[in-house]
Amino acid sequence: MRALVKPHAGPGLELREVPEPQVGPGEVKIRVLRAGLCGTDLHLEQWDDWAASMVHPPMTIGHEFYGEIVDLADDVVTGTGSANLQVGQRCSVEGHIVCGMCRNCRAGRRHMCPNTSSIGVNRDGAFADYVVVPATNVWAQPEGIDPELGALFDPFGNATHTALQFPMVGEDVLITGAGPIGVMAAAIARHAGARHVVVTDMSDFRLGLAQGAGATRTVNVAQEDLREVQRELGMTEGFDLGLEMSGAPAAMRQLIDNCTFGAKISMLGLPKEGFPVDWGKIITHMLTIKGIYGREMFETWYHMSFMLQSSPQLRDAVRSVITHRVGLDDWPQAWAAARSGECGKVILEIAD
Repeated sequence: MRALVKPHAGPGLELREVPEPQVGPGEVKIRVLRAGLCGTDLHLEQWDDWAASMVHPPMTIGHEFYGEIVDLADDVVTGTGSANLQVGQRCSVEGHIVCGMCRNCRAGRRHMCPNTSSIGVNRDGAFADYVVVPATNVWAQPEGIDPELGALFDPFGNATHTALQFPMVGEDVLITGAGPIGVMAAAIARHAGARHVVVTDMSDFRLGLAQGAGATRTVNVAQEDLREVQRELGMTEGFDLGLEMSGAPAAMRQLIDNCTFGAKISMLGLPKEGFPVDWGKIITHMLTIKGIYGREMFETWYHMSFMLQSSPQLRDAVRSVITHRVGLDDWPQAWAAARSGECGKVILEIAD
């Protein structure tokens, strides 16, 4: 089968012919139909310090995907029950594999497992014709979720986990960072009943995607003053909720400066290194800041599925983040598009 492999330590990837993987105990084999390119995959191709610390080549990469079950281990529960799997079923996959035995796992907080490993980083991933994953990580999809939407469930889950930390009905929401996850968060905020959804970035292309996904107002912070935008919208006290999606220190400082007293902030964007913030303002304004990583297993997945099932508008808004579709054989085009800055989500079309 074809597989996009990190062949050795150092920059670069190779599309290789490799043996098809076989299921082991508790595992499922999936024929990959669509896969999403993530910032993580750019780091792995480039081979920065983070990649060098995490990956042991050779390794097939890729962790955002949708496919069809083609084989199951004998010990995997099968059948037509809601929790059962079967050959021919279409599915997405939670990319974080947890130990199941630590305190957090046993308490139902699997997204906080300190022993988490990742598909496509710590074990062979989904930029391939077939991938094998634990059955417990498989999320069966209904017919209404097409392959492209199904391939977005990993980043859409990040957006959902971040956006739904605090009630949004009637609130004014500031989202810093209009990457694919920030754009999807804007769509979720609109769906969840926010009053104003303002998205900031310095890329007009990505701000256009956010506008199309439901943002009330987009702001290129290199050209506009966010406080003037608040006045334009009739906001007198600042934003009630903040979603930090960029990892940029300046964006975090701007978010804090534009929040009202008692505002709540969810942080998903990962900064490259530590940076100072105005702790005095955080304290005196009584701000709540919560770090977010990945998805709650599997409460976030239920929220994603049910929101998409309930709203054609949300499905269209989430799908609109896809700007490029590239065949697996042409994978260098996908990386070039992702690095261009003029893109949203890039999808690899692996099979029909």
